[in-house]
Amino acid sequence: MRVGFPVAGKGQVIGLLGGSFDPAHEGHAHITREAMKRLGLDQVWWLVTPGNPLKARQPAPMADRIARGRAVMQHPRVKITDLEARLGTRFTYETVRRLQAIYPGVRFVWLMGADNLVQFHRWDRWRDILRSVPVAVLARPGAGVKARLSRAAQAFRSKQLDRGEWLGGSRRPPVWAFINLPMNGASSSAIRARGDWRGGAGHGGAGT
Repeated sequence: MRVGFPVAGKGQVIGLLGGSFDPAHEGHAHITREAMKRLGLDQVWWLVTPGNPLKARQPAPMADRIARGRAVMQHPRVKITDLEARLGTRFTYETVRRLQAIYPGVRFVWLMGADNLVQFHRWDRWRDILRSVPVAVLARPGAGVKARLSRAAQAFRSKQLDRGEWLGGSRRPPVWAFINLPMNGASSSAIRARGDWRGGAGHGGAGT
């Protein structure tokens, strides 16, 4: 295995949670724990992105965001990583395909908050993402109805499962599920607005 890359064995099911994590907060930790429990994941890897192509503002330094993530999410089966920076990938589709090539025999499940599904159709090659990896959409405050009515949800309605735990099985993508779970309203943008995120000093703007 490459230096600096997490270890995963053939047959394991790994959840991938991507984002700026600017900063990481209890909401991220909450959906991670729930995803592990509901989907039967062997591990979850946080993919702390170097930058978000959909946002004009760029996040705090990677080292600050990684350190914050490790302080917020302490679990032996959760890895806080800079894999996208190591891979040199900018978009989710590229990242997923590279990881699938590096870890043959490992099954990945893409994890996203319902708020991301609302604008998922703006992501680069979003249809190819859904055709490449199972996707678990995790409930987030205020986004449930919009997520279910989103362009991506409508386009792949026939591929939706009613039970999230099936995502880690043998079914081939495209396949996705909406996972209802207790809500945690923590928000990265709210934390930044309060001035509670020193790692984000000088990084104004909105986002999650």
